[in-house]
Amino acid sequence: MHSKSVVFIAFEQRENLGIRYLYVILSEAGYDVHIIDFRKDKSEILQEVQQLDPLVVGFSVIFEYHIYKFQELMDYLRAGGIQSHFTAGGHFASLRPGELFKLFPSLDSIVRFEGEHTILELVNCLQQQKEWTGIQGLSFLKNGALVNTPLRALEPDLDTFPFPFRSGLREFALGKKYATLIAGRGCVYNCAFCDIRAFYSEPPGPVKRIRKPARVVKEMEYLYREHDCSVFLFQDDDFPVVDRRNPQWINIFCRSLEEKELVGKIMWKINCRPDEVDPELFGLMKQHGLFKVYLGIENGTDEGLSQMNKGLTVADTIRGVEILKELGIAMDYGFMLFQPDSSHKSIADNLAFLERVCRRATIPAIFVKMMPYLETRVEKDLRLAGRLKGRSGFLDYDFLEESLNGLYAFLSECFNPWFHGSDGTTNLAKWGGNYLAVYGFFFGVPEGIQILSEELKTVVLEANRFILATTRQLSLLFENGSCSRENNPELDAIRLEIEDRHSTACKDIRDIISKVELYAQTRDLIQWE
Repeated sequence: MHSKSVVFIAFEQRENLGIRYLYVILSEAGYDVHIIDFRKDKSEILQEVQQLDPLVVGFSVIFEYHIYKFQELMDYLRAGGIQSHFTAGGHFASLRPGELFKLFPSLDSIVRFEGEHTILELVNCLQQQKEWTGIQGLSFLKNGALVNTPLRALEPDLDTFPFPFRSGLREFALGKKYATLIAGRGCVYNCAFCDIRAFYSEPPGPVKRIRKPARVVKEMEYLYREHDCSVFLFQDDDFPVVDRRNPQWINIFCRSLEEKELVGKIMWKINCRPDEVDPELFGLMKQHGLFKVYLGIENGTDEGLSQMNKGLTVADTIRGVEILKELGIAMDYGFMLFQPDSSHKSIADNLAFLERVCRRATIPAIFVKMMPYLETRVEKDLRLAGRLKGRSGFLDYDFLEESLNGLYAFLSECFNPWFHGSDGTTNLAKWGGNYLAVYGFFFGVPEGIQILSEELKTVVLEANRFILATTRQLSLLFENGSCSRENNPELDAIRLEIEDRHSTACKDIRDIISKVELYAQTRDLIQWE
């Protein structure tokens, strides 16, 4: 009889729901399951794995840009004497198994696409010392050649899975704990830059499956009553606001929240498309706890949206933004200012759009570069055109206009701390909004909180004006060829101003968050007295 211990090594900045579904499947089958955060020092990971002596070590290779760190860790574990069966899963592993085996020679197998049934069968076979190479949904090497077994059909009924494993929920804001969860898997849309459709299209079965609304609420009730959770962040790529097979999904979901007496006790956030925002439906959702919506906006021109195969228009986006604003629902968004066919004109048009949206919604301005993710149309087109560069996990491309390469490099250098740093202006501004939202939802909105909310809006609007105006100015400078990145006083001055503005905005937002926390502490003290 071999070890019944299984270890998953996964990126756990937030709960890794995919791994936590696998955890509970194996746990209910009698296995001793452990999750190790990939961000730990590799020596600490080795020590934990040595102590557990697991039958299987599973690596969750979700993000492409972590593959070389995973490669280093696997080699380190093998060098440290770990003889366990190594398996991996995730988008990169599923879509490019042959490539992953070349990068990870320490791997024994790959679990492709949805893993709940496959991982259980694999672990059972290994534990019982049975042949495992005939299991559906696996890849492995045989005599140096790649073998892909027939793909396992996607599970049609997600509610057959038990709730994912939970442990030690973290604080969201002001003492309120949060959990991530899903209402479904997959996406019916086929955007040119997204690999979700590719991931769920290859195995047999429907590309989109939605859980029963009452079952989702039952999970929320369990988390609320057993784990003291009151903030829920749905991770669906597209929350089932529009479900053609069950048009009443949202209505049933909201009624179930009422039946479980959760209304007014929990708040929740979703992701969806701008053209799915309906005033009546979202008004109902807000009444039942919806406090924030992430919109996949991506582009501010009809031409750009068409190139992305988004299937919507700028008018659709503006309408969705306006509805959320009128309902008082907070908003976040994704936007790709830079894409393979960008020009200085498209940059100017998209900046004008962002000025319009950010002014109306009072949200932090942010933009990124469209990246060529695996098996997307963007990746295939760039590869066909010979424009892909870099190595696996870090594929990139140059713009057709050389001056855009200089512009993007300079913006990245100056604004990356602002946009993407955990202590950057953008992230702090979002958290300032979250703190105010939590206070308002659970404690009301006294005059002091109203004042702080207005102060945050002022900081965000001023930061947005600066970001967008500076980006427009830089675009003109690079387009005119009037600047060189080396020894250019004008660029040096802009760089310093960005740093100064960033520092000031961060300080102002931290002060606002501190005051909100003080309000909450004072309120608790008064209630206790």
